[in-house]
Amino acid sequence: MNEPLLIQARALHKTYRLGKVDVPVLRGADFSMRPGEWVAILGSSGSGKSTLLHLLGLLEEADSTSGEMWFEGKPVSGLHGAARNHYRNQCVGFVFQFYHLLPELNVLENALLPCKISAGLGWPAARSAARARTMDLLHRFGLSDRLLHRPRELSGGERQRVAIARALANQPRLLLADEPTGNLDARTGGEILDRIASLHRDGLSIAMVTHDPAVAARADRIVHLIDGVVQG
Repeated sequence: MNEPLLIQARALHKTYRLGKVDVPVLRGADFSMRPGEWVAILGSSGSGKSTLLHLLGLLEEADSTSGEMWFEGKPVSGLHGAARNHYRNQCVGFVFQFYHLLPELNVLENALLPCKISAGLGWPAARSAARARTMDLLHRFGLSDRLLHRPRELSGGERQRVAIARALANQPRLLLADEPTGNLDARTGGEILDRIASLHRDGLSIAMVTHDPAVAARADRIVHLIDGVVQG
């Protein structure tokens, strides 16, 4: 029996309008991965790697005549409103090249944001468990002595570790990582990848966009995005 897919996308198209010109980026891209798999999406700059990741995470919508997407066997490409927000908050976590931490919040507060959003009015009751889980993540990432520091007081590597902890705070099944080491020096980037690899060994599924073959080599499988189509 074939193992069920974690996520599957078929025939995704995405075209951007730049002035009076239509610029097609994805031209019928297919993508799938299994639970626990680490897939690297490799391609040149401007090939549409980030666009594909944004569509998988429902951060953007595919063209209206585009294909379909499923998560754990359930259709998600047509989700809207609360259901779409739930998918982005609970099912997937996002890590980007730039950390997108809120400067007015400290490390713990930044990492807790997804939990607070998902709990809504129930936050007072959910806070204790969420705080314990998030502090455990931050401890694992070597940030126990940085909990009350604000982003401006952290190094680039520390900021990215906070961003990863935030992405995992709600225990998503899939981490979507877009050039997570692209803004870091080689040594710090290697340390971040080591931590991501540790999460993968614990069972986390990862789809990672990169242009660096050395980064992609850490994954279980590499696919290439060429001319708007996934190959490999």
